[in-house]
Amino acid sequence: MSTESPIPVRHIARAIVLDSQDRILLIAYASIHAKGPDGEPLRFWFMPGGGLETGEDHVTACRRELGEEIGRADVAIGPQVGACDGPFHLFRQPRDARERYFLVRLPDDRIDTSRLAETEDNPVLGTRWWPIAELRASGERVEPAGLADLAADLARGIMPVEPRVLAWQPR
Repeated sequence: MSTESPIPVRHIARAIVLDSQDRILLIAYASIHAKGPDGEPLRFWFMPGGGLETGEDHVTACRRELGEEIGRADVAIGPQVGACDGPFHLFRQPRDARERYFLVRLPDDRIDTSRLAETEDNPVLGTRWWPIAELRASGERVEPAGLADLAADLARGIMPVEPRVLAWQPR
């Protein structure tokens, strides 16, 4: 019998944030649990967003998180375009993540990340507006797998009929 306790379920809202040049905004983190090939903490890129608070729906949580992380609570939250469910172990607190992804289009690339580090449980390394083709060619670890392909479709105006199901990168 396993003595491991199950990891907690966490409902999460994240934004696929695209600017007027169709670049995607991602946040770089250093993993607490995983090491890269160089023995240093694994760096990975993730969308802005976070867990739902009591009484919040996904859209409300997404708007709050965008205010906290990138200083843009004033934006319209678009449709849910993706989802990813399952155990995620790169953050300090492992979780059975139930993530929902919403399209957010910004008219510019203005962000304020002054409060970002205080809201996160993993070290934040920075943010970057990525041209999607450059992100795809970079070899960087982006979570979840398939995010760059989904963002490329969204940038071309191709909306999924149903939210696209993505998966975490293999450990």
